[in-house]
Formats: sequence, C-alpha cells, structure tokens
Amino acid sequence: MTDSVSTSALRLLGTPADELRIAAVGTSAVIRVARGFSAPGTGAAPAAHSKIDMHQHFCAPQWRDWAAHHGLIKPERLPPWSRLDTDAAIRFMDDAGITTAVLKPMLPARYRSSAQLREAINITLQSMIEVAQSHPGRFSYYVPLFLDDPEASSWAVRRGLGQLGAVGVNVTANYGGVYLGDPVYDRLFHELNEFSAVVDTHPHNLPDGPPGPPRGSGPSGPGASGPPGGASGRPGASGPPGGSTVPGIPNFMCDFLLDTTRAAVNMISHGTLDRFPDISVVLPHAGGFLPYIATRLEALGRFCEPRVEPAAVRDHLSRFYYDTAGPMAPAATLLEHVPADHVLFGTDWPAAPADTVMDLALPALEADPAFTPEQLRGIYHDNAMRLIPQLATA
Repeated sequence: MTDSVSTSALRLLGTPADELRIAAVGTSAVIRVARGFSAPGTGAAPAAHSKIDMHQHFCAPQWRDWAAHHGLIKPERLPPWSRLDTDAAIRFMDDAGITTAVLKPMLPARYRSSAQLREAINITLQSMIEVAQSHPGRFSYYVPLFLDDPEASSWAVRRGLGQLGAVGVNVTANYGGVYLGDPVYDRLFHELNEFSAVVDTHPHNLPDGPPGPPRGSGPSGPGASGPPGGASGRPGASGPPGGSTVPGIPNFMCDFLLDTTRAAVNMISHGTLDRFPDISVVLPHAGGFLPYIATRLEALGRFCEPRVEPAAVRDHLSRFYYDTAGPMAPAATLLEHVPADHVLFGTDWPAAPADTVMDLALPALEADPAFTPEQLRGIYHDNAMRLIPQLATA
C-alpha cells in the first residue's frame, strides 16, 4: 500500500471534523451544465437529450492499489474497463449527451475481516468524492453494501448516506445464495427505510448450491458486471466461478438477468416494498426476465413459499424502478406492467463498451415505438430527478 493510499484511508477513518469536511464535498455531487445542456434545478427546461445515467460503473484506482498491496486482488485479472479513468468517463458522457452519472462502485475481493472491508469501502467512497469534487455536478454515487456482513453494512449506511452525501446504496441480488427479500436482511432494510433510501441492485453470479446464512463478506462486491475479463468469468471476481454458467456463454448474457429476476420475485414473495414502504428499489437491465414472466407469476405464485398473490405481483411491478442498461428488449412488454415514469436511463458503461451504447442501445431506445417523446424525456432525465431530488441541489 502506498503512503498516499494509507494516509487517505486513515484520514477517512478519523475525526468528526474530517468527516464534516468530506461530507461537505460529497454533497456537491450534483448536475451542472455540460455542452450546452440546461442544468436541472435551475428552472430552465433541460434539452431534449440531456441525460442522467443511473447505471455507470466505477472502480477506484486507490482501491486497486490498496487491494493489490494487501494481496486481495491480482490487478491483471480485473477487466480492462476497470482501469478507465474519469477523463474517459467525461468523454463518453459528453458524446452520449449525459449531464451526470450516478456511480455504482466496484470493489470485488475476499476481505479477511469486517475492519478490512470497512477500509475498502472508505477508500472507495473517498475516491468517488474526489471525482465529484474534481468535476462539479457531473457525478454522484452510491455507497456499496455487503449484506453478508451486517455490521459493516449498517456502518456503511450511516457513513455513506448519513455523512458523505451518497444518493443511495448499491447491493447485489444475492449473497451466497441468500437473495434480497430474505428476512435475514430485515434489520438493514429497516435502517434503509429510515433513510428513505434508493436501493440500487445489480446481479451476481448464480449460486452454486443451496443458500447458506450470511457470513463475513462475500467474494465480490456490488457493481461487477459486463463483458468477460475477470478471473471467473465474472469481471473482477477473485473467488471461484459460479457453477451455473453454461460453458461458452458469459454470465452477463443470461445468468445476470435470471439473478435479478430471482431477487425481484423473492422481494415480491416476502412483501419487501410493503414492509419497507419508504425505500425505492431499482432493478437493472429492465428487470431481467421479470416483465416477461409477470403473468406466469400471477397465475402460479400460489405455489411459491410464501404464497404470492396476483395483486402483490401487479403492485410490486408497478413500484419497482427499472433501468435501461442493456441494450434492453423492446419496451412494449415492460410497459404492460410498469408505469413509464419508473423507467430510468442507464448505460452500463464502461462494462458495456461505448460502441454498444452509442451504436446499439441509444438508437434502439430512441426508436422504440412504445415510448412517446414525453416518456423518453422522463426516462432520460425527469424520472431520476423525482427519484433522487438531491441531484438538483447545487
């Protein structure tokens, strides 16, 4: 570990005065004018293509140095896109008409203790704060949670949401086969409910076997996704590969969509949005397979345990949020079950290469006949502003 990384980590673990100083920086992660786009919150209507990217990945260089020093990762086994810098992000955003991006942090490793995990989260938070400070208004960020370490997650919620200006939390769909919605996570979800938190989800490897109780911190953190490049087919993962991936078919092709779907169905089954009514859950990649099995779930949910009532399916589908990271399928099926004002723009960059976003995903979204121009404006900008009003605070 370099002296600068070590000093940064210790400073972030330091005095209340330090925390207040960093918090003041964190709250500056808001939208500004970029390339002639009207800044949200100024009273002027945003330009037609002013976009808020709700799904942009971020791997902190300070975390990479620190994790490599401690033998937690082999940097060469991280995907190449994890080494892209903020200047590359700004260039991509300007080309795509994105005024601001909400960063989904990636810090995948097998942490040896809860204290080490906290240090990793601190280093990542500080890095995101520094990015936001260096590019005022272009970036905001989620705080990463590892739900299989309940104490560290509770600390991270208080730290990230309560002190450092994060606009939500990022979690994975399952931890060791224990999916979101499981009652074992209720204590943390009570805390998130008290913060009225945005809970951004992301798929994980499909579990190898029956679920077990959360224990320690898992093999990889939130936000690792996209094309292959990691040790186990899951970019950035340092642990063993998931056993459910079909040889030759990368996990992001099918498995990730199923993982999101499993988490969503489990949350519906356990009434997560009813029991924690003040949280907002964002499902990536247009909800995985959920919109396509909605009718099946209504008809056959009585065979689930707990039983799923058809009304609960319809209610939860209308209350989840869905991002467009993909490219996603044509939206007609999605809009059969989901209000358009719950669809959020997301790119998945840099896990999704720029040409995938610019040449495939964006043109498909623009040309999708299911969306009206007014709905597209909401997807690109207004829906995110309603979900996260802090984005308009200068």
